[in-house]
Amino acid sequence: MPIESREIRLTSRPQGEPSLDNFSFATVEVRDPNVGEVLVRNVCLSVDPYMRGRMNDAKSYVPPFQIGQPLEGGAIGRVIASQDEKLPLGTYVQSMYGWREAFVAPTANLQIVDTTVAPASAYLGILGVTGLTAWVGLNHIARLKIGETIFVSGGAGAVGNAACQLARIRGCKVIASAGSEEKVSFLREELKVGYAFNYRDGDLLEHLKQAAPDGIHVYFDNTGGPQLEAALSALRNYGRIAMCGGIAGYNTPVPGPRNLMLVIGKRLRVEGYIVSDHFRELPAFLEEAVPALKSGKLINRETVAEGLDAAPAAFLDLFHSGARNIGKMIVKLSD
Repeated sequence: MPIESREIRLTSRPQGEPSLDNFSFATVEVRDPNVGEVLVRNVCLSVDPYMRGRMNDAKSYVPPFQIGQPLEGGAIGRVIASQDEKLPLGTYVQSMYGWREAFVAPTANLQIVDTTVAPASAYLGILGVTGLTAWVGLNHIARLKIGETIFVSGGAGAVGNAACQLARIRGCKVIASAGSEEKVSFLREELKVGYAFNYRDGDLLEHLKQAAPDGIHVYFDNTGGPQLEAALSALRNYGRIAMCGGIAGYNTPVPGPRNLMLVIGKRLRVEGYIVSDHFRELPAFLEEAVPALKSGKLINRETVAEGLDAAPAAFLDLFHSGARNIGKMIVKLSD
């Protein structure tokens, strides 16, 4: 029989930084599944910075959210009614039907996750698209080599901390920035990066010179803005930049780097990427990441918000560098 589900909708498009007023809650009836479908109750939801772009009515690599419609995002859920023998009751699945408690979907839109390997939420973090984003950026975009020096901006964030860990496992010297002393301590004490600094404290380029007097080989960019400018100056000849995100300009555009001409003189390679273009690499990534997680070489650091009501505020926290969120931001629902 049908069940009720609460969902979060986009009420209005933000001008600049989003606020709670841009979101609303609704209760809907979720029908029984038809043949080839399942009914899923979500157990954890992902909140991600890229969703800010989907709140704008603008053409991008993913369609914008629609006013009055539920938001979408990564989620892990449990099948509670099935009309497909491939997904029996109790199966945990990954989907893009987040920001709601329950949904019906074709089984083709879902991916089974093995919760005997790791907790369900890990498939939204270090074993999910988050970890894959870092892995692709290092391997296929930056082509990071053993023993190189890499600078990761936003190093305490979801993708950033994964990039730091994967680079360190490879034997690279890792430099990382964050926006609070608590996050810097996490980088130093838990991730054991070679040099960590608060980008609000002191001159950015001086930090990079102190960390790597001979320059850096790779910059993994999660922020854009001033940190990108500093990295351009710190990169060695033939250095590489993997442009993963630009959170410094998600709410208010920031000027481009004033030293962009260094790309020519230093013969730098700058490449942006979207992880959805690389989903075929997921098995290869998991082949490396699952054993590393089991052995303790990788950690799945999360900041957890409890309940659907907490999701909008958790999303807003992503844009406050001084907030306490470290690692992957997860919203947990009752299972």
